[in-house]
Amino acid sequence: MKQFVSVTARFDCDGNLLPVTLHWKDGRSFVIDKVTDIRYAATLKAGGAGIRYSCRISGKERYLFLDNNRWFVDCKDA
Repeated sequence: MKQFVSVTARFDCDGNLLPVTLHWKDGRSFVIDKVTDIRYAATLKAGGAGIRYSCRISGKERYLFLDNNRWFVDCKDA
C-alpha cells in the first residue's frame, strides 16, 4: 500500500535532490541518515514507479519513492 508522506529535501552542489527528513501524517519524523542509491524503479508491493531512494533510517534500509513531485513509501496492509 502506498503511504504518501511529507519530506524535507535539499539540493546538493551537483544539483541532486536528496531527502533529509521523512514526516508521517501522525506527526512523527525520522532523519534520513544516508541515501545509499538513487534509481528509477517500480515498487512491487504498492504498484507504481518513480525515482527510488534507498535510505538508511534508524539503522535500517528503507525505500522512499518520488513520483510526480509526491513522496511515498511502501507500507504493510493493515
